[in-house]
Formats: sequence, C-alpha cells, structure tokens
Amino acid sequence: MKHLLGTRGLARDEAIGLLDIAEDMAAVQEREVKKLPTLRGKTVVNLFFEDSTRTRISFEAAAKRLSADVINFSAKGSSVSKGESLKDTAQTLHAMGADGVVIRHQASGAPRTLATSGWIDAGVVNAGDGTHEHPTQALLDAFTIRRRLHGAGSRGRGLDGVGVVIVGDILHSRVARSNVWLLTTLGAEVRLVAPPTLLPVDTTGWPATIAYDLDAALAGKPDVVMMLRIQAERMNAAFFPNSREYARTWGLDDARFDRLPPATMVMHPGPMNRGLEIAARAADSPQSTVREQVANGVSVRMAALYLLLSGERGEA
Repeated sequence: MKHLLGTRGLARDEAIGLLDIAEDMAAVQEREVKKLPTLRGKTVVNLFFEDSTRTRISFEAAAKRLSADVINFSAKGSSVSKGESLKDTAQTLHAMGADGVVIRHQASGAPRTLATSGWIDAGVVNAGDGTHEHPTQALLDAFTIRRRLHGAGSRGRGLDGVGVVIVGDILHSRVARSNVWLLTTLGAEVRLVAPPTLLPVDTTGWPATIAYDLDAALAGKPDVVMMLRIQAERMNAAFFPNSREYARTWGLDDARFDRLPPATMVMHPGPMNRGLEIAARAADSPQSTVREQVANGVSVRMAALYLLLSGERGEA
C-alpha cells in the first residue's frame, strides 16, 4: 500500500488484510513492552491543519510504538498561519526527509493532492479531509465490530449480514462516508438516519438505504447503532430548530436505549455531546464500544503505518 486516502477504493481482501495485521498489533498492546522495532529510522510527520487531539495522539502513539521518529506539525503558530501554501509545507517536509505524512485538512481532497502532486516522496495517510473521508476511523470501527462479534476468531472474517444504523449529521461527516464504503465492502448492510437537512443532496451512488425515522430504524433491531457528533463548527445555517428538538427526535436517549436488544453495539467516533446525540447511560453502558474504539484506533493506525512504511518507497 502506497497511500491510505479513503475507503472507497479499498478492496475487501485489502481491508481484511489490514484488519488482520491490526490484530497482531493489538496483541503487542497487551505485552509489558508495547514496542516493535519495525519502523526504526523512519520519520512520521503529523501534519494537522485542523484541531483534533485524539486522532493526533492516536497516530503519535501508533508511530512511536513502531519505533518511528515523530514530528508534530500544527498549522496554528506555524508558517501556514503566515500564508505558506500546502506545496511549500510539503517541500519543506520532503527536504527534512519525511517518510510518512499523516495529514488532517479542512479542504476536501488535500491529502490526495499531497499524495499525487510529486511535491513529496512519502506515504500519505488521510486523517480527515473536509467533509470527504476519514479512513482510519472507519477501519477502527470495523475492527471493533468484528472483535465484538467474533472475538478470538475474528481473523480473516468480514462483516457479512451485520446491520448497521448510522445516525446524525451525515452531511458534514467524513466518518459516515468512510464507514458507508468500508462496511458495505465487508458485507454489512448500512442504513443512514438523519433529518433531511443533514443528508447530502445526492446519495444515489451510496451503497446504503436512507431513513428519517430513528424509532422505525431501531425497531429493526440492528446489530450496531453508530451515533455521529453534531458538528457545530462546520454548520453555517440552522439545520434543525434547536438542540432539544434534535435530541428528542434523533438522539439515543434513555427510552430508545432501553428498547435496543442487549447485544446491540452502541458506537460513537467521539468526542461525544452527551445529552444531545447520545444519553450518558448509553455512552457508559456495557453495550457501548467507545473506549474500545479509542484503544483499537492505535492498533489499526499501527497496521496502516506498517503497511505504508515497512517496505521501500515507490513499491506498491
């Protein structure tokens, strides 16, 4: 794998292969010494043009546990805030000898531009771009679902026949987009539930069904309910009347949570707005996978960096 820019073009065997490597990385996390010498001598740059503490820390932990050198680059307080372009930044990193770049950017398509421009000879991992994709989040979600369902027998398996309901701000969510493509590639059946104002105008090419009634969707007893964060920082209009109205109609409150089967997983990519999209009792219940998702995120990102950087650059 040369770059990891999205899940849309990821083949089923590639995705399962990455998840299987993440199983090996997860085993390393259970050892007393949580380090591998795999990427010793390699340099990974966390290039974050947007704030995201948990994603950056997760990638940093993943790179350090593979013995790579890590440089954290934040746009705030850097030359970017003085007007430096992405091209200039990339060429600076190239001159420093970066082997891998983990990029989070507010513009959709920025990671692909970086990967295909020729400005830098490094493996590029998309850590979230605009309202486009966030592939490692979808991979860690799939890894978490697979582990909950199959435990020690997860290796080599997809998610065939698993029913997943994704609820909330689909319009602005790169997590939802990456999950739709990856989960369906792995064989899951995905349903999107949201207010009409928080759905993209055109979803005809998406391999998912669309619904507007959360209670009806939950009545189908899905295997997974994934609540998305309301992204106030991306909203430039009134997409719903107020937060109380949203919580009443599309939030996973106590009453809805009580109606879920005990085996249904409750997921959230974080950070959570408790009381808005998800009730505290649902978030803290044994059915919740929120903490597992954080732990699994390091294993999945270790697998992604391993696949990108363990071989020689220029090889697929």
